[in-house]
Amino acid sequence: MACVRQLLSFFFFIILMIPLLTTLAAATSNISLPGCPSKCGKVTIPYPFGMGNGCYREGFQITCDESMTHPRAILFRNEKHNNDVELINVNITTGEARVLNKKISYVCFNGTSRNISGGLMFLRYSPFVFSNQQNKFVAIGCRTLAYIASQAKPNSMYFSGCVSTCSSRNSTTGDGGPCNGLGCCQAAIPAGLTLYSVFWSNTFNDAWRFNPCSYAMLVEDGWYKFQVQDLTGLDFYERNKNGVPVVLNWAIRGSPCQDGLMKSHDTACRSRHSFCHNTRNGNGYLCQCRQGYEGNPYLTGGCIDIDECKSLDKYPCSSNAICMNSDGNFTCSCPKGTYGNPYVNDGICIKIPEKFSHHARVILGSTLGGATILILGILVVMYIQCKKRMEEKEEYQKYYQMMNDHLRVFSRKQLENATNNFNEANVLGEGGQGKVYKGLLENNQVIAIKKARAVEETQREEFVNEIILLSQINHKNIVRLLGCCLEVKIPMLVYEFVPNGTAYHLLHRNKTSPISLGTRLNIALESAVALDYIHSSISRTIIHGDIKSANILLDADYTVKVSDFGASSVVPADEIIELVHFSRGYLDPECLYTQIITKNSDVYSFGVVILELFTRMEAVYLDEKGERQALATSFLSKARTNEHRKMLDVDLISNNGKVIEILDKICAIVGQCLSPKGDDRPTMSQIVQELQKIARLHNSMLGFQSDSEEAGS
Repeated sequence: MACVRQLLSFFFFIILMIPLLTTLAAATSNISLPGCPSKCGKVTIPYPFGMGNGCYREGFQITCDESMTHPRAILFRNEKHNNDVELINVNITTGEARVLNKKISYVCFNGTSRNISGGLMFLRYSPFVFSNQQNKFVAIGCRTLAYIASQAKPNSMYFSGCVSTCSSRNSTTGDGGPCNGLGCCQAAIPAGLTLYSVFWSNTFNDAWRFNPCSYAMLVEDGWYKFQVQDLTGLDFYERNKNGVPVVLNWAIRGSPCQDGLMKSHDTACRSRHSFCHNTRNGNGYLCQCRQGYEGNPYLTGGCIDIDECKSLDKYPCSSNAICMNSDGNFTCSCPKGTYGNPYVNDGICIKIPEKFSHHARVILGSTLGGATILILGILVVMYIQCKKRMEEKEEYQKYYQMMNDHLRVFSRKQLENATNNFNEANVLGEGGQGKVYKGLLENNQVIAIKKARAVEETQREEFVNEIILLSQINHKNIVRLLGCCLEVKIPMLVYEFVPNGTAYHLLHRNKTSPISLGTRLNIALESAVALDYIHSSISRTIIHGDIKSANILLDADYTVKVSDFGASSVVPADEIIELVHFSRGYLDPECLYTQIITKNSDVYSFGVVILELFTRMEAVYLDEKGERQALATSFLSKARTNEHRKMLDVDLISNNGKVIEILDKICAIVGQCLSPKGDDRPTMSQIVQELQKIARLHNSMLGFQSDSEEAGS
């Protein structure tokens, strides 16, 4: 019946409505407040921007600097740090402002010392944020690793960076080539970014003879084109010392608009023919003229009616039709005694003859017949689509029933009682997908509850499919899913409780407590077995995407339970998924410029975990100078000079030949896992086989020691 109602509605719509094609003219207005200057040099200053008292809305003041040969419009002025931010242009329709960023960061190295110039931009407490759609973080140089540490949200740091790995000028991408990691690289930035600082790796210095200086900057996407000469000295900096273009998003910050209208008396949308819409980057809103109007919506009377009849190139109306402008609209009609479709540029209003000839009747009949066939075709397509939606709805109900068959369904009240209304005292941990709470059911069973962050309604069906897949996984080294709660908008998952903390806690919280070689080998082997299972032992591949010691839980007897391998990473076998988030120190360097993760990415992260197990050093640690270093990078650097054994935990160092052999084999596995190219890394199945051989070698060593002790007694 639902499909029939939709078809009838469409049929009556065809009969009763006249098709109209209208185009929204969204032209940027250059109107300032009356009596206020509208230009500084060649830059047009539209309100809410302005120069002089009473000429701008708070936060949008422009200073016109006429001390130079050509006047400059200054958006921000910081005389103490010589950090004037010069405005290039403003677009009040898109809410964008292009400025010049003078803060190009560079690091120069002469073989013995480094010279660093930092890059920092600060937009806090202003209506501006960096555009995450129009900008990229770009680094220029060979053997260069640069990244920005930024704060897009309160109490939340974000790291974004990229690696350029060229070994000579001839191995770069070439003049005009893309920034793909050979001479230059680029990375995206998050939404809501108001400040950032540039940091450099201390390990990439061996290209200084042909590339003494490297650069990093936030710049408008597509502006920079690589040139080999940019690797020579400070040439690039000198050419661009006046700044590089950066796009800022601006908005009227404060309460969001509701249904296109602001309830506040201080609304910025002053024209009665305007409306507001929320901005996608940061909070706040922008104003826009309604359809049929153009101008400046921030001014009283700023949105002016468009006379469409004077712009027939934009608003089609046949040359022999009658075009009549109206307030916010226009009509185009054929003169009396003619017929046709005048709403197209080449449309013709044809005179109706007094009597149709045979030829005219054939044409008219063919036209009506074609129109009838077209309408019937549309109705058939609508019926098929409607039927498909009904089938999808039935499939969703089947999924829900399957979920009930495989898992225990908890009510919201049960989980609230188990966690004392999700009291913060019961939080076990917090990750990218949400918080995990400890709970106690009425039967005294201890559970772990993952309360996900808010999701869109369109994600619910996908979420049910993920739960069904997770419910079919049964492996002793993977945290078991007990059930779920879907009666709330924010889904919740219930897992078995693992009491002995994580491998991270075991390794780093109490470093004076010894950990045996056997325990470390067992944690590595069982973790590898679990990852091999989700990579290749089930019908659909699961790419974990966030392998780290904090996601390896330990049971009472140190049995491994891998967690947080998120159903959002479920893909058909041998395919890839987009990079959503990463943990610093564990990310595969290839992901920095491909923005995708594969099974090879999991292998790289697992290599870092093995390093943690046998060095008891964190993935990102402080060296003797107090500087942050990446554990993986340090290991590879020392391995090239055969000094990597010095990084191993001193508790493992022994004169026993078999212990040395075991540690060398472990280092060999780590080196393979951390290969720069993902295709050169082993599979998890191969890693499991190698770790099993090492475990057998360790067991034979323990057996030999036991026999020696018995013989001695």
